[in-house]
Amino acid sequence: MALREIAATFFVIGATGFGGGMAIVALVERRCVLEKKWLGHDEFMHGLAFGQLLGPFSLNSCTFVGSRLRGPVGGALAAASFIAPSFLLISALSLLYFRYHELPELKSALLGSNPIVIALILVAGIGMARRKAARLPAAAIAAAAFAAAGLFGVSALSVLVVAGCWGIWKGWRAGRMR
Repeated sequence: MALREIAATFFVIGATGFGGGMAIVALVERRCVLEKKWLGHDEFMHGLAFGQLLGPFSLNSCTFVGSRLRGPVGGALAAASFIAPSFLLISALSLLYFRYHELPELKSALLGSNPIVIALILVAGIGMARRKAARLPAAAIAAAAFAAAGLFGVSALSVLVVAGCWGIWKGWRAGRMR
């Protein structure tokens, strides 16, 4: 995979991906897994799980894909290319915001975008659930993780650690880790 193609792909994702978080992850998945077939869905989901451990997981997903394709240089290039459009746009918008933030039209526009972001996150989550939690055991685990984090306030890191331990135990019981 050419570094130029990695840079171009992640620059476009960074420039066209709106909604943050899971909305970006869904776009990375569509481009890199479904369209370009740079890696398989399971491998991408593993990278997404790793990305949840520290920092912004959408950026971490980009870094994971780039690293998978071309090692540390590919990972750094994917991350920088993904960040560049956002950095440039937010820098320009910040200047405008701090100058005009009292305008009622601007306040209304920003408030109106909140439900759209929530909808984009839900669409991404539902799409991933259809592919990875369609069967009862996976759906039960997903529901338990949702309840732990969403209803009981358990941290995402704690949920991921428990899931990792459960996966290791399950693999050991199945004889894959002996």
